[in-house]
Parts: sequence; C-alpha cells; structure tokens
Amino acid sequence: MRLLQGPEFENLFRTFDHTAFHLEVDDTYDTPEESEPFRKFLAGEPDDFAWHQNWLDLIRDAIRSGRSVERVRVVSVPHVDYTRWGLTVAPLNIAAGEDIRWLPRNRLDGLDITADDFWLFDRDRVVFTVFRTDGAFSGGAETLDPEIVKRCVRVRDDLWSRAIPHADYLAR
Repeated sequence: MRLLQGPEFENLFRTFDHTAFHLEVDDTYDTPEESEPFRKFLAGEPDDFAWHQNWLDLIRDAIRSGRSVERVRVVSVPHVDYTRWGLTVAPLNIAAGEDIRWLPRNRLDGLDITADDFWLFDRDRVVFTVFRTDGAFSGGAETLDPEIVKRCVRVRDDLWSRAIPHADYLAR
C-alpha cells in the first residue's frame, strides 16, 4: 500500500474516470478540522460552512465532468450527535452532486462489511482512509490488489442496494 497525503490524496478526485464511492462505518469522527463546526452545531450556532468549501468544489468539478460520487454512511440508531450533524451537512454535499445514502446497522442483516472506511475509485482502486491518533485525517492508503478491490466492490454493491437515499431517510 502507498500512503497518499495532501494534494496527492485530493488529486484522486480530479483523476478518477467514472465513479468514486465512499464507505463510512464509524459513528463519530474526531477530526480537528471539524471540531469547531461540530461545536457550533451542538451549541445551535450558525455555520457559514467555509471549512467545507474545498470538498464541495472537488465534488462539483467531478460532477460537471460527468463523473459520479457516492457515499454510504453506516449508522447506529438512535443517532449519536455526530450523525445528527452529518444529516444537516449532507444537503451541501448533495447539492454539489454527491449521492449520499444511510444504512442503519440493524439493516446489515449479517453482511460482511469492512472494519475501515474506504474510497473505491472506478472499481479498480481502493484507498482506505487513515487517521492519526489525535483524530486528524492523515490521507489514504492506496491499493490496487485485485483481491482487496474485489472485496470492496462486493461490499459496495451489497450496501448500496440496502442503503436509503438521504431524502427518504429523512422522511422516516
């Protein structure tokens, strides 16, 4: 595996050919970049989402070029505060073109999912997200290993069909 950091990681979203899929399996992420926006959410304070604009620009560029970005968030119910916050931030991602779905853990029905978050690019490259011990995002561990890719494609396909589109999830 090769660790991709900073611009090298961001470049993945400029160079994939067709599809990028992200699986998130943790209920809470403690990244320093999100600590102030999350604090504002908990305090009921407004957020201008300036911290999120770089990501939204990457997504918009990908979508404008005819590519797709998908995400499944596996969540516990009842929701933890971080998930409740994620539900309020998701519309920004969706407006940028990302297709976000939610999957309550109790709907996994014994499916074999990965223990780690990953990005699957064009169904031939997997990049596991890497966090430092302080919670900061460190980059992605990239692999082209066909067995790992095959497993992640299977996980993506199994979860995508069970996951609930954002608008439908909110309506529940």
